[in-house]
Amino acid sequence: MTGTAINPLFRAAYLAKDGDKDVTLVIPWLCLKDQELVYPNKIVFDSTLEHESYVRHWIEERIDFKPSFGIKFYPGKFSTEMRSILPVGDITDCIPDEVADIAVLEEPEHLNWYHHGRRWKNKFRRVIGIVHTNYLAYVRREKNGQVIACFLKYANTWVTRIYCHKIIRLSGATQDLPRSITCNVHGVNPKFLEVGKLKLRQLQSGEKAFTKGAYYIGKMVWSKGYRELLDLLSKYQSKLAGLEVDLYGSGEDSDAVHESAKRLSLVVNVHPGRDHADPLFHEYKVFINPSTTDVVCTTTAEALAMGKIAICANHPSNEFFKQFPNCRIYNNEEEFVQLTLNALSEQPAPLTDMQRTHQTSRASLPAFMRTRRLKQNLEDASVYLHQALSGLEVTRRAFGAVPKTLQPDEQLCKDLGLAPPAKRRKLKFKLTT
Repeated sequence: MTGTAINPLFRAAYLAKDGDKDVTLVIPWLCLKDQELVYPNKIVFDSTLEHESYVRHWIEERIDFKPSFGIKFYPGKFSTEMRSILPVGDITDCIPDEVADIAVLEEPEHLNWYHHGRRWKNKFRRVIGIVHTNYLAYVRREKNGQVIACFLKYANTWVTRIYCHKIIRLSGATQDLPRSITCNVHGVNPKFLEVGKLKLRQLQSGEKAFTKGAYYIGKMVWSKGYRELLDLLSKYQSKLAGLEVDLYGSGEDSDAVHESAKRLSLVVNVHPGRDHADPLFHEYKVFINPSTTDVVCTTTAEALAMGKIAICANHPSNEFFKQFPNCRIYNNEEEFVQLTLNALSEQPAPLTDMQRTHQTSRASLPAFMRTRRLKQNLEDASVYLHQALSGLEVTRRAFGAVPKTLQPDEQLCKDLGLAPPAKRRKLKFKLTT
């Protein structure tokens, strides 16, 4: 239930809305063991049909039209070290050659770190990468983080250059990449805007629109702002006396967050993750998000759409939100305290119609020039090197790939109706020779 999963789902639905495009959303299929590690609230799927049904039901409840996009699955494995789903095998195989036209790669660096197979730019007429995640900020928090970040920065540049025609960075918080523009191409679920309109009517009629104070919702891992928030609440407990904060999230650090919250004199309630569209959240007035690892925080956009006041750090990931009067930006800890106290005592400003329908100005996309022969030869050589390295198990393991993911294993093949591993290797050999 992260923005990197939800936003592509909405994008597919709206791209297909007018019926003039054939749109297919390709999402990872995980074996049961990995599903239990990844999906919230003990949700698991016995088949791709069951998984697809869940996805369709989820999106249909949140839009006012019948979505007409297709859904396909690629084999994936969950890396406990990276806390990420990584592709298995050549995922370009998921789309038949005869319908391969434009590929939108959500998180292109992530999809291509260990890619071994068809070159995206050879299979598709245009390949557009959308960068969601500030990976460098995450790895800098790890042991030897600066060294790893230096290597990762090069790797991200390498794979996006050789596999994508164009890159869209959602905000300036992301790494600068070749052939990239910065543009927030996300929208917000119209249902959140409807909540905002209801709250405005309640305020205008003199009703009490908000009955609860402050909350935060996000994947419960320390790097998503929980560390910063609990540190701030701990340091300024006396100044924030009487404040009650509710935290909603599920993740690997849930137990640790819960233990840290219990040590505070302030009331900090820790709850399992819930959908932000749940009516439970309608009553909160203040959304607190101190995270500095986001690119464009989906939940901040949703909170503002619902008419709430959002307290955010002064960071490139929040640049887009500064235009909204209910987004209060703090530059230091003292400002955080003051803005939080002010927000709890004030009423949110009403969203204007222009702010509800705001669209980010788009940078012009220049026509692609004919590539010089030398430049093309260098890129071909770079692709060859990447394919050579990503095709060796020892190299893949050295750089953090899940073991034995060059080809789907027997269970993944069975779940997805693919040829067994031995037959797939034989078929690949015949096609190559």
